[in-house]
Amino acid sequence: MNRRMIKLLLFLVAIGISTILIFRENETKPSKATGIKQDQNVPLPTELHPIVKERSDQLVQQAAKKGIVVLITDGFRSVDEQNTIYEQGRTTEGNIVSNAKGGESYHNYGLAIDFALETPSGNVIWDRQYDGNQNSKADWSEVVKMAKSLGFEWGGDWKDFKDYPHLQMDFGLTIADLQNGQRPDESSNVADTK
Repeated sequence: MNRRMIKLLLFLVAIGISTILIFRENETKPSKATGIKQDQNVPLPTELHPIVKERSDQLVQQAAKKGIVVLITDGFRSVDEQNTIYEQGRTTEGNIVSNAKGGESYHNYGLAIDFALETPSGNVIWDRQYDGNQNSKADWSEVVKMAKSLGFEWGGDWKDFKDYPHLQMDFGLTIADLQNGQRPDESSNVADTK
């Protein structure tokens, strides 16, 4: 082979390798549409994690024993649902209720719930001072205390953006971990139930 053919062959091999590397890198880059890193081996959840669901049910039951009716108003959210919520107060009407785009919320991974209280007349409220069971303690604070004992983190404890109805279990995983395909084990232990 002459030198010109060898150079052409090396050039084509280099282009082929570059194309493969670029293709592999793009597989794990965030999608502009969803903000989620694409990992074909780990699907996104489609419902609440079993432990989050179990602890949510326990929270409702424990609160009921204290005369407090807790409603789970939101649980798992799809990426599209999260993007719609994120747009509220930005490009659509309403107040800003979330700083998390699709793929940036624990709801998108089945690890978060939102709650409200129900009054005896059937009204759904988010009043953190309401004392429906009349024990001189705000029902909201009682529910948050129960939730924390079940292993939930409360959005009301956050420094930058207080999300009072929000409860989540991260199982030691960050949003970046979840975006990279890590998932909690379905038998993970987050807290001993009381």
